[in-house]
Amino acid sequence: EPMTGYTMLRNGGVGNGGQPWVLRWSSRIRLTWLSFTLFVILVFFPLIAHYYLTTIDDADDAGKRIFGPRTGNELCEVKHVQDLCRIRESVSEELLQLEAKRQELNSEIAKLNLKIEACKKSIENAKQDLLQLKNVISQTEHSYKELMAQNQPKLSLPIRLLPDKDDATFPLPKSNRNCRLHNCFDYSRCPLTSGFPVYVYNSDDFPFGSSLDPLIKQAFEATVRTNVYVTENANIACVYIILVGEMQEPVMPKPTELEQQLHSLPYWRTDGHNHLIINLSRKSETQNFIYNISTGRAMIAQSTFYDAQYRPGFDIVVSPLVHAMSEPNFLEIPPQVPVKRKYLFSFQGEKIESLRSSLQEVRSFEEEIEGNAPADYDDRIITTLKAVQDSKLDFVLVEFTCKNQPKASLPTEWALCGERDDRLELLKLSTFALIITPGDTHLVISAGCAMRLFEALEVGAIPVVLGEQVQLPYNDVIRWNEAALIIPKPRITEVHFLLRSISDNDLLAMRRQGRFLWETYFSTSDNVFSTVLAIIRTRIQIPAAPIREEPAVEIPHRSGKAAGTDPNMADNGDLDLGPVETEPPYASPKYLRNFTLTAMDIYRNWNSAPGPFHLFPYTPFDPVLPSEAKFLGSGTGFRPIGGGAGGSGKEFQAALGGNVPREQFTVVMLTYEREEVLMNSLERLNGLPYLNKVVVVWNSPKLPSEDLLWPDIGVPIMVVRTEKNSLNNRFLPWDEIETEAILSIDDDAHLRHDEIMFGFRVWREARDRIVGFPGRYHAWDIPHQSWLYNSNYSCELSMVLTGAAFFHKYYAYLYSYVMPQAIRDMVDEYINCEDIAMNFLVSHLTRKPPIKVTSRWTFRCPGCPQALSHDDSHFHERHKCINFFVKVYGYMPLLYTQFRVDSVLFKTRLPHDKTKCFKFI
Repeated sequence: EPMTGYTMLRNGGVGNGGQPWVLRWSSRIRLTWLSFTLFVILVFFPLIAHYYLTTIDDADDAGKRIFGPRTGNELCEVKHVQDLCRIRESVSEELLQLEAKRQELNSEIAKLNLKIEACKKSIENAKQDLLQLKNVISQTEHSYKELMAQNQPKLSLPIRLLPDKDDATFPLPKSNRNCRLHNCFDYSRCPLTSGFPVYVYNSDDFPFGSSLDPLIKQAFEATVRTNVYVTENANIACVYIILVGEMQEPVMPKPTELEQQLHSLPYWRTDGHNHLIINLSRKSETQNFIYNISTGRAMIAQSTFYDAQYRPGFDIVVSPLVHAMSEPNFLEIPPQVPVKRKYLFSFQGEKIESLRSSLQEVRSFEEEIEGNAPADYDDRIITTLKAVQDSKLDFVLVEFTCKNQPKASLPTEWALCGERDDRLELLKLSTFALIITPGDTHLVISAGCAMRLFEALEVGAIPVVLGEQVQLPYNDVIRWNEAALIIPKPRITEVHFLLRSISDNDLLAMRRQGRFLWETYFSTSDNVFSTVLAIIRTRIQIPAAPIREEPAVEIPHRSGKAAGTDPNMADNGDLDLGPVETEPPYASPKYLRNFTLTAMDIYRNWNSAPGPFHLFPYTPFDPVLPSEAKFLGSGTGFRPIGGGAGGSGKEFQAALGGNVPREQFTVVMLTYEREEVLMNSLERLNGLPYLNKVVVVWNSPKLPSEDLLWPDIGVPIMVVRTEKNSLNNRFLPWDEIETEAILSIDDDAHLRHDEIMFGFRVWREARDRIVGFPGRYHAWDIPHQSWLYNSNYSCELSMVLTGAAFFHKYYAYLYSYVMPQAIRDMVDEYINCEDIAMNFLVSHLTRKPPIKVTSRWTFRCPGCPQALSHDDSHFHERHKCINFFVKVYGYMPLLYTQFRVDSVLFKTRLPHDKTKCFKFI
């Protein structure tokens, strides 16, 4: 079979035999050729290319270049090359800009380094100046202390005598009837700084305790438990008190037995000095059983005294304790107006025994005028008063014989007729109430006369006391001529003329003063006991204990939220509202006249202070006299004189000036579960000048949210927790309030800073007034014969709402502790009218209307949740409140005013270089 070529080659030769060597030679030739070709390509081609690149580019004709650099347009003809070119250009521009910025920053860094060096030098200079100022201040303080030490006497406290020490050196008076404080009172037991501690014996520990009237005993014990001066430590006591009356007739001990029991008191110390024996009378027939008892050097307080028994300036004439265990019902007390009542005067009584002996002949009035004074003027009084009644010139009612059995009385004393309710009904119809003193001139005061005085003051009948020798209750501290007429008995024929000549204004003033005295010193057992202690404390010149402040229980809260500035609040134009540098919070200076005022202003304090003397021994709104310092507040009120630098423009804006050049105010904000509204209101106070702190009265039992973040407004925010939801909490005298000025503001009130500052400046000019923004007035409803509350726009007002008003902290004490409780109870009942109550109180005390500033009639913020005032019953309740308050006060104390204070700067902006002052129009 023939073989193909391929088979021959595989077998290594041609034909049948094959040639293997030919194949091997052929393969070697191919490898050699490939290697040579690669060598030529790799070696000679680069050399040739390099030659052409170096020779052809040297040609003169640039257009004939083949491998030389080309222009940008030629290179960017390809699309992706164009993108790369754009990127290169952008990066180049950024690099140029960064380089420019780097150079600019280097320049600024150099400048800042220079400033840092300058600041370091300034800081060093400031440190030196500060060190010098500290040295000057230290030297000044040292000099001040030296001057004060030179000008102030060194005081040492009196030596305190203990009960078990010997009193042999104590001077003895010739007779116990000659006792006065200087010879029968141990001052060493009562240092000025002692606080006037009083120890009260428990009457049940002694046999006579079972004979005491249960009502008087119970009322006395209840009063003692709440009195601030009472102490259980007899070793430190200044005065020791024992209650011995009123006693019940059937079980009354004998005088000798009572005397022995008194002398056996644990701290009597042989003569009873620094002891006070109290004999209270609840009835007009109370007997003077202490008259025959030896009381040693002990003081006596009772309603009946003979001249041989009474020691002026030592013993105390007290009022009867009629309301032993009950508060007076203000709804039963008649109003003080109209001034004139049905009867010009009235008298009911019966005289059981006369001084005129049966052998003494009745002398004529002509004989009396000639100088032979009668022994008893009662007959002449009876004749004259009957003649006035028969003349019919005025309606008078005089009865000298009781229709029923008269009350028991002392000899020569006019006994009371009828029951107490019947007597009060007659006095309610009488303008004046006659009180005829006993015919026995040795009887300086009797329980019957004191009872007539009490009933007359209670119902607003002006007392007319016939007999100038009488010693009326608390006569050594009360100016009775401001509330009563004390006429000698020989002037009985002129009494009618005198009573008719008194004007209505004087009558109303005397009736109002009588009501004040009755409410303050007569009406309750607490008032009677506190008044007795206050008299002793005033006599020995110990200042009153500070009235308590309401402790503020703070609610913990988180602050730190930066408060913004509302443009509506801060847009004050070119008017600067406060000092250039915001001063830190500081309190009003403390009251420093506790000791001097007690000795200087006794009569003024007792007769005109707006509150009980034992609570408020001063009035806070005295006029400022040159080179003098006056008190302006309750507990925080020393006012330094001077500092009114005057000035205008910027000088006026940079400081308050005036008589109190350095002063701040506290914002008291009442809120109830309106967190968002509250936070917005607090933020609006940011940057407010002269703001001391903000007291938020949280009136809800539900605490604020734990995650609530309170704003940081630059001054402290105190969140106070209250015991109950009451609008009266707005006026509590919180101990956190350290300034005299209080801005009471609702949580939804929307006031600008310039308005607040203007109101603060106005209040500083009238510190005894309420100064606020929204005004209201009262009106008489003729068809219904009652008072109405009116909120319509008017040019006349009588109230300023305390939802945005300034007032003195002094009124917070009066509102919370002195104002009748019935008013606060009605505020709690209606959850309304607390602002009306405060206006009533201030107008009643000052007899001045409030002051309205700016033309604002409302202050509510837009979009705030609905308030209590939007309720339909809101105005009906306020009508009822006004009429109830009038019954409590006995008259309408609110006064109308058409006066409003506006600042011209609210309408006119003056240049900085011109005079800029607040102007009142």
